[in-house]
Amino acid sequence: MINRFNIGDSFETTVVAVTDTTVFVDLSAKSEGVIDVAEFKDADGNVSVKEGDKIKVFFTGEIHGEMRFTTKIGGSSADDTMIENAYKGGIPVEGHVEAEIKGGFEVKLGGKRAFCPYSQMGFKDKKEPAFYVGKTLSFIITEYKNDGKDILVSNRKIGESEYANKLGKLATQITEGAVVTATVESIEKFGAFVNIQGFRALLPISELSFDRVADAGEVVEVGQELNVKVIHTDWKNERVSVSLKALLRDPWEEAAEKFPVGTKVDGKISKIMDFGLFVNLDKGIDGLVHISELEGLSANTNLRKVYKPGQEMSVVVEKVDAAAKRISLVPATSKEQDDTAARYMSSQDDDGETYNPFAALLKK
Repeated sequence: MINRFNIGDSFETTVVAVTDTTVFVDLSAKSEGVIDVAEFKDADGNVSVKEGDKIKVFFTGEIHGEMRFTTKIGGSSADDTMIENAYKGGIPVEGHVEAEIKGGFEVKLGGKRAFCPYSQMGFKDKKEPAFYVGKTLSFIITEYKNDGKDILVSNRKIGESEYANKLGKLATQITEGAVVTATVESIEKFGAFVNIQGFRALLPISELSFDRVADAGEVVEVGQELNVKVIHTDWKNERVSVSLKALLRDPWEEAAEKFPVGTKVDGKISKIMDFGLFVNLDKGIDGLVHISELEGLSANTNLRKVYKPGQEMSVVVEKVDAAAKRISLVPATSKEQDDTAARYMSSQDDDGETYNPFAALLKK
């Protein structure tokens, strides 16, 4: 239970009431803290918070028995004591960017002047220096010397803090195994980048489909909304991988039933290895013809000089191990060859003798 604060202490709390002058927040101790409602008003006088909202606050002190808080110290109304307390407590303070000067920017904090280096202005989406001049932004005071005559501020630290908080919240929602909605941002050779609640995640090309995919653009397009499954998270390095394939039915679940031993299939060579040929039997299902099963070839034969990917090949299923996702195949005659043979067999005379065109002429 919170009942004692030091200046600068911060925590997340809930808005319990909003009046014309004050925003009251819950202190979890059967008491309430107060914030000036002006902090939440826009240029038109609209208040941006309401009862039940969660906000982050900083303790600024106790006045006439009231526990006073702020979300940031207002620049124009900030006196010297408030600015010094902001420095000691790490409280954000609003400042007006007056001008671009050598090495950075001159920033006005209440009645004081501060300096913000170029490196400390902006965060991930940095703009040209002229963009910041004339704007009122939030800063953290990083140095406060000579009774406030030398003040150094950072806008970047505000961005870093907000980004860290955002990542922390996302990490509780985008967890391994979770199914989330994502929007395709860009398509690359290795897959696609998708946006999940403002965070960029990778959808690898191998996770697009059970079938072999050469170009991610064949499966997804920029702007498309997808349901994907989170398969890997590394929040320390800000990396998340997702899968579209994980939400699809695995074709291997029906492989044994669809391709029982002895089944003859006309497939296409999908991959050539030193030890044999992979033949695609159906979407997402490849079987292996071992090099030892290929007639007229030795173990030293370079299969890539004899066969080509996409080449048609007739095979017979010899063994199925659906759990291990393996099917062993042996070469077979093609359907065309079978049809030719069938026509040949059906052309025999009724007496069982093989049809002979010369003999048929002599019979006439």
